[in-house]
Amino acid sequence: MAREKRRMKNHGIKANSIKTLNLETILKAYSNGIFPMAETKFEDDVFWIEPKFRGIIPLDAFRASKSLKRHIQKRKPIIKFNKNFETIVKGCSNRKETWINSTLYNTYSLLNKAGYAQSVEVYENNKLTGGLFGININGAFFGESMYSISPNASKIALNFLIERLSKCHYTLFDTQFISKHLMSLGAIEITQESYLKLLDKAINKKVDYAFY
Repeated sequence: MAREKRRMKNHGIKANSIKTLNLETILKAYSNGIFPMAETKFEDDVFWIEPKFRGIIPLDAFRASKSLKRHIQKRKPIIKFNKNFETIVKGCSNRKETWINSTLYNTYSLLNKAGYAQSVEVYENNKLTGGLFGININGAFFGESMYSISPNASKIALNFLIERLSKCHYTLFDTQFISKHLMSLGAIEITQESYLKLLDKAINKKVDYAFY
């Protein structure tokens, strides 16, 4: 989910200023350990990235903090999938610096309609207060980005998602890169070689669909 330019390997392939990427191409890229991003939200070009190191959250390693548990018990948030997918992506891209440009935004919308991109949404007092979105291919979930309007909303979404993925026998939660925030939630860094082995098993694994 977090992006670090210093770890990017630029394959030099661009979207040629088109407004969407080919869905078959992007799904094949994810299945081979490669993902797209833009330099800024103001540029149409998209680059394919294969970093030397990958961030993942082992699904059995995530532990909600006591404060988060208390927040959930007190606020009793409601979790929904894909009810406001485009709003979630807009929330994630509504930052001064972001890698989500119009090409990727449009592509994620198409992936959502095709059943490959999912949003996890947190509602408190009947209001959308944050969430996350990512790409889903068989037993692998590729986390793209998350945001919060109210405190802990993105953490609540992540907590619920990991519980659901574990219950449905997913084996890989990919964060692409790691950050201090993700590390505090159980993210670790592994080599691309190790990642590809986990990825191969995950995308060839039959699982129960988690986003219902």
